[in-house]
Amino acid sequence: MPLVAGIDSSTQSTKILLCEAADGTVVAQASAPHPDGTECHPEHWWQALGTAGRDLLDRADAVGVAAQQHGMVVLDEAGEVIRPAMLWNDVKSAPQARELVAELGGPAEWAARTGSVPTMSFTVTKLRWLAENEPEHASRVRSVLLPHDWLTWRLRGGRVDIEPTTDRGDASGTGYFSPASDSWLPAYAQAALGRPVALPRVAAPAEVAGRTSWGAAVSAGTGDNMGAALGLGLADDDVVVSIGTSGTAYAVTAKPSADPTGAVAGFADATGRFLPLVATVNAARVLDVTARMLGTTAAGLSDLALAAAPGAGGLTLLPYLDGERTPNRPTANGVLRGLTTANATQENLARAAVEAVLCSLADAIDRLEACGITPGRVVLIGGAARSAAIRAIAPGVFGVPVTVPEPAEYVALGAARQAAWALAGLATGGGDAGGGAAAPPDWPARPARIYTAVPVPHVREQYAALREDAAAWQLG
Repeated sequence: MPLVAGIDSSTQSTKILLCEAADGTVVAQASAPHPDGTECHPEHWWQALGTAGRDLLDRADAVGVAAQQHGMVVLDEAGEVIRPAMLWNDVKSAPQARELVAELGGPAEWAARTGSVPTMSFTVTKLRWLAENEPEHASRVRSVLLPHDWLTWRLRGGRVDIEPTTDRGDASGTGYFSPASDSWLPAYAQAALGRPVALPRVAAPAEVAGRTSWGAAVSAGTGDNMGAALGLGLADDDVVVSIGTSGTAYAVTAKPSADPTGAVAGFADATGRFLPLVATVNAARVLDVTARMLGTTAAGLSDLALAAAPGAGGLTLLPYLDGERTPNRPTANGVLRGLTTANATQENLARAAVEAVLCSLADAIDRLEACGITPGRVVLIGGAARSAAIRAIAPGVFGVPVTVPEPAEYVALGAARQAAWALAGLATGGGDAGGGAAAPPDWPARPARIYTAVPVPHVREQYAALREDAAAWQLG
């Protein structure tokens, strides 16, 4: 029975699933941590991959990598990493994001060309930051890769004579790629860095990008959100809400999107379709911080939140603890409003934190309506989906049924499914260039539980009032 390995290289760790290629049955898994922070030398990812992959990877007939989006890995002429990678959660390029949007035609032009209006997360803004703040490093840059590109390249040998590859999904988060035409926009990268820079070849969705040292096929790989979408096997009216280090809301569509407001990132997916996505910086960490403030655990926070009524007795939290991407408020901070002697309880504060995270993501779902997306249900994933309070409160805030699949590493599962797709192409005569299999293998959906609740519009109204008032205070 052929086996495939799916690798999820996230901000926090490397996770690997070894699966049966035919149906996705997980036969083994492992993980290893990454250093914390907003920058990380890529060698840490490689070391974690080696640790987690020991006795797993060499059993695989094909390997796929899905990794955190937007990270900037810059290489010199010898293929050496010049500086630690700037990660998606590094917000210091916010001024450069504004500069680039203004310089190159404004928001509508960016949306039309790249599908997105770049914020401080996008790779293109990090290139401009590098040029302005570390010119000695910028002068050495020959090529720029994304985290998954670099890991895929290393799996293939990592030599200067091996051309790096990416995929259209991850490339669509750079700010210098057109999802609609599946092509690079090298002038945008050049405008950011101040000179031309080499970009990886864009591999086809089912392509074999190369081989590992033990002979396994290496698939094109993709970004983490694209990997999760592939791992979940989404239906047309599904909207995924992921509550992890970041929060995201996205759906798979047949048509590209171009939102000139910048709220929706018009990404490509990992299959040839598109993945309009709204991201928030503040998600599960808001719950972690609140639990720490209350001197309890994640489970304790959940119990406290469920003991309070909807609306938390009038207590409302704006969860922008680390600035925010959607809405684009990089200098914002958290706000707690409505505190009185009557509602100052641990239960209400816990409930306010849970409702804040969910209301922020409900706003994200609303933003997708401009792309013609009306959710029939929300598929809830991410670490915080394990919280009983999140699962119970979410359908009332979102206003639609919420499906929670069994806990699984869906990013790694999607990477494994892509690897199985590439392997199937080889089996049907597609060769290493791919094309032998028209669609990913039809793996069965994971078991899931459906949650429903009476909508609680007053919770969202309470939250929206604070969100808009805080915009005037913090931006005006």
